[in-house]
Amino acid sequence: MIEVAPSTAAYLMLSATLFSIGLVGVVIRRNMITVLMSIELMLNAVNINLIAFSHRLSSLEGQIFVIFIIAIAAGEAAVGLAIIIQLYRLKSSVNVDEAKVLNG
Repeated sequence: MIEVAPSTAAYLMLSATLFSIGLVGVVIRRNMITVLMSIELMLNAVNINLIAFSHRLSSLEGQIFVIFIIAIAAGEAAVGLAIIIQLYRLKSSVNVDEAKVLNG
């Protein structure tokens, strides 16, 4: 039996769907943890695009960029969670609207 790999269009549709869900989460939600997870979802959508085009073009550059994005996303998650924890200790809330304390 011959296995047929999904086309690049299928990966692009998956990526667009994930990016859209992440964008809606960033725009609509007010919980900082949900916003942080939505940003991670958007970064993973970009990673799917890079891998799909890297495979399509038989190039490794897209995969190398994905490794860098994953490393940056891990650092972003660690720093973001640290900020959220400190804000929760200060304000007893993780609502984005109440984060005005972070202004210069």
